[in-house]
Amino acid sequence: MRLARIDGGAGERSVAVVAGATGDHVLDLGPRPLSELFAELDGIRDLIETTDAETLPTLDPSSLRAPVRPRILACLGYNYRGHVPDGVDPTTDDPATPDVFVKTANTLGGPNDPVVVPAVADDVDYEGEVAVVIGRRAHAVPLAEAMSYVAGYTVLNDVSDRSWQRKQSQWALGKCFDGFAPLGPWLVTADEVDPQDLLVEVVRDGVVTVSQSTATTIFSVAFVVHHLSQVMTLEPGDVVSTGTPQKLPDAQEAHRPLAPGDAVTVRISGLGELTTTFVAPPGDSA
Repeated sequence: MRLARIDGGAGERSVAVVAGATGDHVLDLGPRPLSELFAELDGIRDLIETTDAETLPTLDPSSLRAPVRPRILACLGYNYRGHVPDGVDPTTDDPATPDVFVKTANTLGGPNDPVVVPAVADDVDYEGEVAVVIGRRAHAVPLAEAMSYVAGYTVLNDVSDRSWQRKQSQWALGKCFDGFAPLGPWLVTADEVDPQDLLVEVVRDGVVTVSQSTATTIFSVAFVVHHLSQVMTLEPGDVVSTGTPQKLPDAQEAHRPLAPGDAVTVRISGLGELTTTFVAPPGDSA
């Protein structure tokens, strides 16, 4: 089941995105944010099953907004294993615990929001990631129960400026420019997703620059939710992003910073695509 937020003209609305013979349609769920509807997913699913999609309004993709507005947007660094030679144990260099950082509320953007390339940022880069959306309050969650706290999954582009990231030991300033966390286009509910078997790909300039399965992540979604909840109480709508694979070798060699006019598409099997365009600061003629 796909759930989304759209601009309905008189304010944002929550909707279920329902596939029909003529494309995607929207079933209106009212103005409440998705985070307030997670306890009602069974009823929403029943409503979808008893509704003829063709009688519903057609989805206007330009109306889509960020599916949730998290209080906490926690992210992982270095959570994918790299390629190793045959016969070498790929887990040899695994860290004992995840490398966690946060992105602040000003970074959040929707699937149609362009990202401004800041004038002071010299090395803006992209990171395509699976983002986990928390479905109910999670504190000190046992590992065996962690997945029951997940409402669903969406797509995140963890935009980063490497030059600011390298200025200090903490990554916050390189990660937290305004709009540096485009999220969407919708949330796919947890019952339809195996988060450890998704293909994460990024396309830039028509070339696939990232392609790797979440089967190669070091820390599973269950472990990450469990781990974070020992420290912070996660609330419905909070987001935990699970890290990005390394770029493919050719893409690493050809790396150039993102610039106004560029576009990057993150596509994840079962979750959809998130295309982000990059623009110059207001008043900048670049």
